[in-house]
Amino acid sequence: MHGPAMSGWLLVALCGGTGAYCLVRMRGCRGEAREAAGGDALMGWGMAAMAVPAAVFAPPRWWWVVYAVVFGAAALRALWPAGRGAHHVHHVVGSLAMVYMAVAMTSVGGHHGHAAAGIPLLTAGLLAYYAVYVLHSGARLMPAAAPADGAATVPWSARAELAPACRLAMGLAMLPMLLAL
Repeated sequence: MHGPAMSGWLLVALCGGTGAYCLVRMRGCRGEAREAAGGDALMGWGMAAMAVPAAVFAPPRWWWVVYAVVFGAAALRALWPAGRGAHHVHHVVGSLAMVYMAVAMTSVGGHHGHAAAGIPLLTAGLLAYYAVYVLHSGARLMPAAAPADGAATVPWSARAELAPACRLAMGLAMLPMLLAL
């Protein structure tokens, strides 16, 4: 990713922490929720690896090809259940955005380039998608009524609002990554 080292490290921390939480969440889920948590973990760690500042690690060109293949496979995997809900479609869009960024990085020689990469219209479309996604997701996270005193305590790894919060964090992180293209 292009840009200052500090913003890169902040993205690494945000996305890496989100990916780690999603792995913890995976342990407590079954079925479709477990698959979604696994997809979120892959996306979080993939974004964290992509955000490492170039001064620390400038991957070779083949690295981005492997990235494109991994996230292309993730997009195909998310495509099968995409008809069952918007979350699955979001996984497809996110995986394809990662493929797009990896291909763009391949085109600049794998050095987090100094030249512009990517297709401006496609980048603008992805930026618009993620901006709307972040605003919509953030509005949906507004607190609801407080639970009654007798409500059962839910472990932090199984709290329903944390999965959308993780996706919101990754959506927010995707914005500067796309802007850096």
